[in-house]
Amino acid sequence: MDTIIIKEVGPADLESLQQISRQTFIETFAGSNTEADMEQYLQQDLSAARLTGELADPHSFFYFALSGDTVIGYLKLNTGKAQTELQQEHSLEIERIYVLQACYGKGVGQVLYEKAVAVARDQKVAYIWLGVWEHNLRAIRFYDKQGFVAFDKHIFRLGKDEQTDIMMKKMLS
Repeated sequence: MDTIIIKEVGPADLESLQQISRQTFIETFAGSNTEADMEQYLQQDLSAARLTGELADPHSFFYFALSGDTVIGYLKLNTGKAQTELQQEHSLEIERIYVLQACYGKGVGQVLYEKAVAVARDQKVAYIWLGVWEHNLRAIRFYDKQGFVAFDKHIFRLGKDEQTDIMMKKMLS
């Protein structure tokens, strides 16, 4: 694999963002969820209108992981009121780190995670937090290795299905 390059995502990247968002979400969760729930999530939460709004939010940040000119993963970070849950000024949420299944085990997630830490340090936040589906053991192991600890749970709605996310955080200072 070529060197992984991180590129900030802007409004002109909407089509690529929607494509990588949908593809990685399907690859990660389609096997464990109903087609109807998946379709509802894709239509509502990963619609062009929703992603356009998220891109316009000054407290949300998107980054692509590129191998050459190919988008192989992406990262979404939230600060302040854009955070889905805690909304504390001294925290940063990793809302999404997704990588194409074909690139698993090649360090792409690690590079995206390191970008999240760099942004958190630039923002001078005290900690990073995230929610991860309780059945996504691969992701939980990844975050455990990075030093995250579970501190709570919350409900994530996928279509009509209410799923439990483990909330994890890592102190930076």
